[in-house]
Amino acid sequence: MDAGTGYGGLQQPSSGGYTDAGIGPASPNYSGSQNPPSTYSSSGAGPTSSPLTLANGVNLQPSYYFGGNVDLGWDEMKKYPNIKSVRIEIEAGQEANAQRWIKEALAYQHSVIATFHKGSILTEDQTQMDNPDQLLTAAAWWAAYYPQLSESGEFVINLMNEWGSNGITPHDFAATYNQAISTVRQVYSGPIVVDIPGFAHECHTAALAVQEFADRNIILSTHIYPDAWSYISKSGMTTADLDELASTGLQCIVGEFGDNGKKPTTPWSDLVKYATSTKGWKVFGWAWAGDGGIMNMIDPKTFLPFTAPPAKPPVYKPTAYLSKIYPLL
Repeated sequence: MDAGTGYGGLQQPSSGGYTDAGIGPASPNYSGSQNPPSTYSSSGAGPTSSPLTLANGVNLQPSYYFGGNVDLGWDEMKKYPNIKSVRIEIEAGQEANAQRWIKEALAYQHSVIATFHKGSILTEDQTQMDNPDQLLTAAAWWAAYYPQLSESGEFVINLMNEWGSNGITPHDFAATYNQAISTVRQVYSGPIVVDIPGFAHECHTAALAVQEFADRNIILSTHIYPDAWSYISKSGMTTADLDELASTGLQCIVGEFGDNGKKPTTPWSDLVKYATSTKGWKVFGWAWAGDGGIMNMIDPKTFLPFTAPPAKPPVYKPTAYLSKIYPLL
């Protein structure tokens, strides 16, 4: 079973089944206010203050719902004090909405990882997942939009969600990331989160690749699910994989974890506990909402439309799934 790719579809909700709720694909006609700002010159730099300290938290995927103009459920989240950070996935075209998302997260005193996300690359197609242009486009997007997004406050950049297939070579992964990181460094000097290859499961490939990274201000991110699978080791993930990531000397996190209901090849909750208790890593549960499937900590699982104050925000309620994720934070 291609376990490593089993949950990818949940990060690309289709328009089918969502239209009645006002949810469409992540490519609506956005307003002119979301046109790219002036590109920074290569000699310039954006804000250089240190991003907020990361802590355990949850993922949010709001781009696909109501054109991204959604309420993120902050009032409900306040009831769960172990959620101290959020990782927000942002599709191209959602820049104006993302400014509000980031600003609100910081106002609620959450530290933020902002992630460039492109759901359409999360496929079985290794050529598409390894296409350098995909990562370089993400880097160019950050160079264009970080100045605008950072007006909302400080956050950590996650350069791109899950670029690089299970079969990518360490050299190709490093070479493409070196080029992409140099582009992002035109506007941002803080730590950059790098999702390791193979749907963020291939720890050995990542450990080899980072030996060729020119930039060491990097946070390596792995994603842990029941069907997480390494094509290199031909097995599910183990504590040895996390040990190998840690051996790089770079900061590491579990950028996503959760129970997708798939046949387990990886003891996902045990690995998350190992990451926090033994390795001291920060972990981010998938997902507060916006999963598009069964992994939503609040209900309705589709984010509800945003209503500006003084209108009363929509009401969310916890799901049974929250009880699986929250104790691990």
